[in-house]
Amino acid sequence: MIIRKILAVAFILIFLSGSQYVSGQTLTNETIKFGRTLNLIEDFYVDSTNLSKITEKVIIDMLRDLDPHSTYISAEEVKEANQPLLGNFEGIGISFNLLRDTIIVIEPIPGGPSEKVGLLPGDRIVTINGEKVSGIRITTTGVRNRLMGPKGTVVNIGVFRKGVRNILDYTIVRDKIPINSLDAAYMLDKETGYVKLNKFAATTDKEFRDAVAQLKQKNMKNLVIDLRNNGGGYMAAATDLANHFFRDKNLLVYLIGRKYPRKDYKSAGSGDLSSARVVVLTDEGSASATEIFAGAIQDWDRGVIIGRRTFGKGLVQNPFYLTDGSMIRLTIARYYTPTGRSIQSPYNEGYDKYMSAFYKRYSDGEMISADSIHMPDSLKFRTLVNGRTVYGGGGIMPDVFMAADTANYSDYYRSLVRRDVFRSFVLEYTDRNRAKITSRYTSFDEFKEGFQFTSAEVNEFIKKGEELGVKYVENQFNRSKEEMLLILKALVASNIWQVNEYYRIINEKDPVIDKALEVISDAGTYNRILRNRSGELAEGTL
Repeated sequence: MIIRKILAVAFILIFLSGSQYVSGQTLTNETIKFGRTLNLIEDFYVDSTNLSKITEKVIIDMLRDLDPHSTYISAEEVKEANQPLLGNFEGIGISFNLLRDTIIVIEPIPGGPSEKVGLLPGDRIVTINGEKVSGIRITTTGVRNRLMGPKGTVVNIGVFRKGVRNILDYTIVRDKIPINSLDAAYMLDKETGYVKLNKFAATTDKEFRDAVAQLKQKNMKNLVIDLRNNGGGYMAAATDLANHFFRDKNLLVYLIGRKYPRKDYKSAGSGDLSSARVVVLTDEGSASATEIFAGAIQDWDRGVIIGRRTFGKGLVQNPFYLTDGSMIRLTIARYYTPTGRSIQSPYNEGYDKYMSAFYKRYSDGEMISADSIHMPDSLKFRTLVNGRTVYGGGGIMPDVFMAADTANYSDYYRSLVRRDVFRSFVLEYTDRNRAKITSRYTSFDEFKEGFQFTSAEVNEFIKKGEELGVKYVENQFNRSKEEMLLILKALVASNIWQVNEYYRIINEKDPVIDKALEVISDAGTYNRILRNRSGELAEGTL
């Protein structure tokens, strides 16, 4: 029994190191020592222990000491963690929310099984497979556990619909449901398209190609790609996206690790957008695959980066499954931009220091002024076409810096966000007023131009905040009023139409979008930025 436990732990550690087990490979003293320690705890420790919990804690702490992005994922979390990047899950295909302890359908996913059987926005799911699910304090996890399931299996639901006397019974056959990585795609002006990506997933390139095809039908010549708060995903999705912008076989990124020989990734050389002007929007939430894409665009002087410095994650993780179905995502290499830049922020002082360095951007003034960013000459590189100065060692610096727009922020506004008042109010408001809004505004464009909240509705929003523990502060409300009403309007649009319409409203008052349009619409300004050899950031004006 002792030998079997030691070998089991040794097997885990072999996976942990990324090694391949081969015949005749001997266990290290460290591996045997660790297995022996766990065995002694189980057999002789004074109190009973949870050996699985101890093992997980040891693995988690060990990985954190290596670098900030090597992580352990339990068996229960593995499937849920993979779903967003795989681009689909299996279920009935609805966006839902919980309103007063009832499951309310926000939107049946287009083409999914719920849309096919006739579920509508605003429907309330009151039973699932004969079980009453209204008024039982069901959680979001509880809903997912009941509605998600293998493709081809059946779920029976009972639905209450306003205006219909009886409960409607639906039998829905579960299917694969797409998870979109593209939030929005529309025309900013007569020649400029806009695409918003929330992640880099297995489906990203297809979604992008489909969106671009539609935008080209509307005379799109240039493109703004919004990667703000895009935390990354698959490297291959980033290089697939970059392919569209290069007519030659350009180096896009390369990887090197101690046990991982250099591997280059190049564009295919058939970019359908190789003649388009392109602007990429980034901020401190842009990371990983986003930085691969932005780095390739910048290093080849292929487009203009506008916004703020990206997060700085340049480590490559590989998944290694353990014997119980759990997983270790272990850093096996670093990736480098075409000029040889490592984007990874320093982490030699440990995990806590690494994360605090990121949050110091807020306290040190970097979010407000480009002058607060200081990079040493040792991290200076030159772009590959125009010889512009760019920097490595901690994220992608934009070509045009845009300060965080805090003019409309207040403590009252932040408290409303933290207490989830915006979503709660809009969910109830849309549920009550959906029919009235859709009958008054026959299209989204009519809604965008004509809709405004009444004074009574604004007071309802204030009251909702107080119900959820946010005390009304008049002067702070007035400071943030315009911004808050814009967000509320955008959320209503998203509830009645789709998330694309949310961005069509919210972007109307976004100074970063205004700057992107200013730059991309004028060839002289655009090319002047791409020829700037000084290394100084151009400042956006707010």
